[in-house]
Amino acid sequence: MLIAGFPAGAWGTNCYVVAPAAGEECVVVDPGHQAAEGVAETLAKHRLKPVAVVVTHGHIDHTASVVPVCGAHGVPAWMHPDDRWMLKDPEKAIGRSVGERLLGDLTIGEPDDLRELSDGAVLELAGMELSVAHAPGHTKGSVTFRLPESPDVPSVLFSGDLLFAGSVGRTDLPGGSTEELYASLARVCLPLDDSTVVLSGHGPQTTIGRERAANPFLGEAARGQGAARPAAPRRGM
Repeated sequence: MLIAGFPAGAWGTNCYVVAPAAGEECVVVDPGHQAAEGVAETLAKHRLKPVAVVVTHGHIDHTASVVPVCGAHGVPAWMHPDDRWMLKDPEKAIGRSVGERLLGDLTIGEPDDLRELSDGAVLELAGMELSVAHAPGHTKGSVTFRLPESPDVPSVLFSGDLLFAGSVGRTDLPGGSTEELYASLARVCLPLDDSTVVLSGHGPQTTIGRERAANPFLGEAARGQGAARPAAPRRGM
């Protein structure tokens, strides 16, 4: 398995390129603000051919490069329908103007081929299986993607802004819900094996076991007490 990730743009959002091996087809996860150049460099370095773009949620720091990446390679994008509106109205999605000076030129809108994700779906892309889990809380249409465990590689969870190393996604933007976020942590993250590698939308990689032991928000979710406490906006948008 080849997973190449890099932080991009004003918010340092992690973009990932995932393939069975170098020289094969691949999937691009969360090509956000100013990620197109990094995607192109990663594809060239590993001799990869993208077949799809998938996004964990609709915030512009995760989607700003969806249109150029899809257009450059003629591939579809996949996202949950509850966040689709954010592609055309990114400012409303974050409750303010994104600011031209900060972001520069943006390509606002949908790619030519936009497909909808649903809870429990399994995407068969580039010779891999990505299991989809709807995980609202940070946004209404947040999802995670999981690669299954193999003999040589542990399971991998692309958690978006649901779960970070030591923290969780903020819930104070339009469509956010603290109660839903804790419910998603309990339903999506807690059943996973401790060895599951977590690749989040911001910050370093971690594991479910490490977060189960040390992340106070995941601990609250495990005890069923999270709905009474606000989530801490630590990283990202």
